[in-house]
Amino acid sequence: MSEIETPLPSASSKRKKTASWRKIVAKYQTPSLKKSVWQIINSMGPFIAIWILSYFTVEKSMPLTLGLAALAGLFLVRVFIIFHDCGHGSFFKSKTANQTIGFIAGLMTLTPFRHWRWQHAAHHSSSGNLDERGVGDVWTMTVKEYKAAGFWLRLQYRLTRNPVILFLLTPLGLFLVYQRFAYKFAKRRDRYDVYIMNACILVYFAAMISIFGFWNFTFIQLTMTGVSGAAGVWLFYVQHQFEDTYWRSGEEWDYTDSAMKGSSFYRLPALLNWFSGNIGYHHIHHLSSRIPNYNLRACHESEPFFQQVPELTLRTSLRSIKLRLWDEDSGKLVGYEALRS
Repeated sequence: MSEIETPLPSASSKRKKTASWRKIVAKYQTPSLKKSVWQIINSMGPFIAIWILSYFTVEKSMPLTLGLAALAGLFLVRVFIIFHDCGHGSFFKSKTANQTIGFIAGLMTLTPFRHWRWQHAAHHSSSGNLDERGVGDVWTMTVKEYKAAGFWLRLQYRLTRNPVILFLLTPLGLFLVYQRFAYKFAKRRDRYDVYIMNACILVYFAAMISIFGFWNFTFIQLTMTGVSGAAGVWLFYVQHQFEDTYWRSGEEWDYTDSAMKGSSFYRLPALLNWFSGNIGYHHIHHLSSRIPNYNLRACHESEPFFQQVPELTLRTSLRSIKLRLWDEDSGKLVGYEALRS
């Protein structure tokens, strides 16, 4: 007996579904100059103050300096959210303001603005699409691909997805090394952006080392980058890597379904939600990247449809660590133990 195939949604039905939520999110896409400026003040201001203070304590108390640098790292997460919104053109109405603040925040987070913006746009346009993996995402293989892979590719994949490497070493490698190189498919002006940012970082590093010394600077910078990078990688990971996430190929892929089923609602405690700039409302962000981070929660609460999404908490999100492969048969993200079945 042959299987009954479920017909794919028609183009007209997809357009109607998209139009219905676009009218709602449009209300929340206008940035507020007052809120944006205040977020710059309460994010960059404390970061710079704590960053400077950490250098004045380094000769007196290394534990205190470590704590201050770690706290600065948390504020650096908020700075990256500003950078992120500027990259989407959602933080200010002015394109020039987004590019200027985006570049400054990029220097603080060691991330080239234009190049990252191009990579991240690719992530938004292809998230959950099995045919377009490889740019701005976490490496994800299907069960069938893993079984067909050779020993060295499997080893590489296992090392890449190892929690210690993924959440402790990868963040440092990403922000200190990987982002110093332009992606091979990037446009010329985006590649130049990497070179310009590298030159600015070199000047910044040289100046700090000449003032405070190599080891003091390295200790503080590695701590800040490690904390902010680990938090950022974890947030990015858990927002798309959960058991009932969304992966499709070809005409089965749908933008709305990708946002609503493949992006989690990460319900965080109020303080962590503040430090992460409301990015836990990630499904809303993927529905419309033009919504400033400070409007994401209001948009989420405005419509019951937006609340029908995968919800994760701190406790349940920890289960995602053991998930490694996409199982096309079950439609779930699974661990390596599924290979034995």
